[in-house]
Amino acid sequence: MITPPRGALTALRMLQEAGFEAYFVGGCVRDRLLNRPVNDWDIATNAQPSVSLELFERTIPTGLQHGTVTAVLADEAVEITTYRVDVSYSDGRRPDEIRFTPALREDLARRDFTINAMAWDPRRDVIIDPFDGQKDLRAGLIRAVGRPLDRFTEDGLRPFRAVRFASTLGLDIEAETWAAIPLALETARKVAIERIRVEWLKALDGRRAAWAMDALWRLGLFDVFLPELATLSEARRARIFNSCATPLPSIPRLATFLHAERAASAEEIARRLRFPNEVIQGVAAVIAAWGFDPAAPRRDAEARAALAALTPTIYGHLRSARRALAPQPDLDAFDAFDARLTALDAWRGPLTTKDLPIHGGDVIQRLALRPSPLIGRVLERALWRAWADPQAATREALLAALPALLEEAQ
Repeated sequence: MITPPRGALTALRMLQEAGFEAYFVGGCVRDRLLNRPVNDWDIATNAQPSVSLELFERTIPTGLQHGTVTAVLADEAVEITTYRVDVSYSDGRRPDEIRFTPALREDLARRDFTINAMAWDPRRDVIIDPFDGQKDLRAGLIRAVGRPLDRFTEDGLRPFRAVRFASTLGLDIEAETWAAIPLALETARKVAIERIRVEWLKALDGRRAAWAMDALWRLGLFDVFLPELATLSEARRARIFNSCATPLPSIPRLATFLHAERAASAEEIARRLRFPNEVIQGVAAVIAAWGFDPAAPRRDAEARAALAALTPTIYGHLRSARRALAPQPDLDAFDAFDARLTALDAWRGPLTTKDLPIHGGDVIQRLALRPSPLIGRVLERALWRAWADPQAATREALLAALPALLEEAQ
């Protein structure tokens, strides 16, 4: 069983030895029971934030308005939060007001799912589990704490978290909890798109990614952040969801969802979802190249030209996205094209005029020309010669060929 790090154990011990209750709570307890890696060892206590600030030598007031202090011990950051009750929600995400409480059970009752509403004291080896989170873990269920609709109308991100936990932990969503999600979509619409995107991507990384995408669709959650899927046929949508069983980076994964869009529309959607610029631009480039036929280039130079036009990076993303969705003939065509590029050593040959061993100044000097668009056309012909025979495309050979290249370019 996983053991907490030294800094977290020290913080827990110091609070208890000062006369306060202190427990590890939430995801760390759940993941420890599942024998999964634990990212954050969060502590809940009946000590007021002012006590934590005084008790620990190095602290960061990360969330005093919510009762949270970060203590730094043994170069580890440990979040310590006072037991609290969330009084009301109006923005669909954060409580309008909190009230500190001396009762651990009240603190656990405000949490989203039973598997996240457990507390553990390693010094006594005691688990406080008032909502049967351990039982639900054994049964493989995600169950809301208390009345599901209350939990989902408090915080609109919780429906997405339910699907994400089901995907990453390999669990199912309990029937009453599932039924409440479609009734809370208006609250879900209040959530910042960045937070929804994070949960979506985490669900895509889970062991049940394909199931999770279908669940988001059946629950109406895709309508909240990616309504464009509604225009797709059921067969195409199913193909996209089934492709999610293949892990992919963000750019090819997003391309599998947006390949029915035009490049400009795909870019607009990715921007709306607040992806980083490199992802937005990459997705638009992949969608623009979606119709590429890997069996089309006949000559060696054409194969290298195709790779140069796409760029190796975009070709790699396009290949990954198309392969995830593709029928077998398409897979065979990409495999054959990859083998051809490798045989031609195309990955290491010049792909653009900037990669050539000659430049515009060489053309001007050797051919006694003035700067003009003609210089670029000569370099383009030199690039085609390099694509046709990379081994012969040395600086000396291309300089010697400049008069012939000029004739071709005129």
